[in-house]
Amino acid sequence: QWQVVESGGGSVQSGASLRLSCVASGLRPGKYAIGWFRQVPGKEREGVSCIGTSDGSAAYDASVKGRFTISRDTGANTVYLQMNNLRPEDTAVYYCAADSDLITATRTTCRILERLYEVWGQGTQVTVNS
Repeated sequence: QWQVVESGGGSVQSGASLRLSCVASGLRPGKYAIGWFRQVPGKEREGVSCIGTSDGSAAYDASVKGRFTISRDTGANTVYLQMNNLRPEDTAVYYCAADSDLITATRTTCRILERLYEVWGQGTQVTVNS
């Protein structure tokens, strides 16, 4: 059974950093893409970042580019989202999700589209106080 589990959320002050982790199980190491999404109550879920089967495939939403960095430890089946210079508007529940379709997961640049990801975690809360 495939699953992904997020961790690393918390409550921090504006300007601080957090690192989220997404551990995948049941998936072949390195043979899937991971996307990070976030959602605020009452709003639609939005894409934050993704990484495909190669490190160079990473993509970021404009709102986090330059502040967030996604990376993967293939051997540990883990993807990280390093979040620096956090802002109050980054407050949300963050979800990671896996795309195991090798056609889309091996794209030169991954795509942060919900419909591509079929395995979702339960989410981790990130709160940034001003």
